[in-house]
Amino acid sequence: MQQDTRKLLTTGAAIFLTGAIAAALMLKVFGGVSAQGPHTTGGWLCLMLAMGCLPTGTLTLLLGLTKLIGESRRS
Repeated sequence: MQQDTRKLLTTGAAIFLTGAIAAALMLKVFGGVSAQGPHTTGGWLCLMLAMGCLPTGTLTLLLGLTKLIGESRRS
C-alpha cells in the first residue's frame, strides 16, 4: 500500500468516526432529536458536526478504497 493511500484511509476513517460519535452523542447524551431538531445547544453543535463529517468521511474513505483496489489490480 502506498503512503498516500494509507493517509486517505486513515484520514477518512478519522473524519467518519468523528461524525458517528457526534451523531451518537446528539441522540444519547444531548437529549435526542424531535421534529424541530435537537433539544439542546450541544445537540445542535453535534448535529452540525455530524452533517459535515459523515459525508466528507464517507467520500474520503470511498476514494481511499478505490485507490487501494486500483493499486492491487496494477501489481
